[in-house]
Amino acid sequence: MSEVWRPSVTVAALIERDGRFLLVEEMAHGRLVLNQPAGHLDPGESLVAACAREALEETAHRFAPSALVGIYRWHFAPEDVTFLRFAFCGRLEGVDEGRALDREIVRLHWLTREELAARRAQHRSPLVMRCVEDYLAGRRFPLEVLSREFA
Repeated sequence: MSEVWRPSVTVAALIERDGRFLLVEEMAHGRLVLNQPAGHLDPGESLVAACAREALEETAHRFAPSALVGIYRWHFAPEDVTFLRFAFCGRLEGVDEGRALDREIVRLHWLTREELAARRAQHRSPLVMRCVEDYLAGRRFPLEVLSREFA
C-alpha cells in the first residue's frame, strides 16, 4: 500500500495599508526571513479563524479576513514537506498594544511591493511575492467559496 499524501495546511494574511504590506521578520531554519503573518491550521479550526488568530499572534493586529486571494501549493524540498496555503485579505480592526508576539518574530515591517521585491532573497518561500502579486492583480474570491466547515 502506498503512503497517503498529507500536506501541511497553512493560512496567510495579506494586510495592506496605504500601499504597504505588513510583513513579519522571523527566524526560520536558522535564518531571518520575511513572510506574511501566517501559520498552521489547528485541528477543528476554520481557515478564517486560523488566519485571524495567526495575524494576532504574530503582529498584535486584529485582522478580519474578508476574501480569499488564493490557494497555493509549495514543496519545501529540504524537509520534503508540501504546504497548502490559503491566503486571505481583509481589514484591520485595531492593534493590541503591548501584546507579546510569537517568539520566532523578530520585528514587523510595512513594505511596498517594490521594497518587498528588492528583499526577495529574504522571503521565507516563493509564495510571499506570489500572494502579493495576486492581491495587487485584484484576485478576490468570496469566503462563500469555502464550505462552512472550512470558512
